[in-house]
Amino acid sequence: MHAVNTTNYYGKISISSSAIAVVAGFCALECYGVVDLVSHSIKDSVKYLIKKQPYAKGVKITNNNNRITVDVYCIFKYGVSLSAVGESLKKAVKYGVENFTGMIVDDVNVHVCGVQV
Repeated sequence: MHAVNTTNYYGKISISSSAIAVVAGFCALECYGVVDLVSHSIKDSVKYLIKKQPYAKGVKITNNNNRITVDVYCIFKYGVSLSAVGESLKKAVKYGVENFTGMIVDDVNVHVCGVQV
């Protein structure tokens, strides 16, 4: 498990990628037009089925020099504007993760895996 680290005058702060994924997933599911999150590989499907963490499913966190990149794999509601919901989703996840970690989120990549009626 990877962690994002930062240091300030109080000391060192280390936040696990799975904790960041839960926050990002919760923010994503709160957005209008997002129906569900989808695992991006079979291995991850099994892992999240066993762990029973629905908010971390479909979220991939990577960090490079303590700058965070979030990939969100989701299903949108039929009839919504994909670009509008995608932009709203990016802003919500970026704000939520930055507010939670106090670190900079470089990119939020939205992968629309399907549309549900």
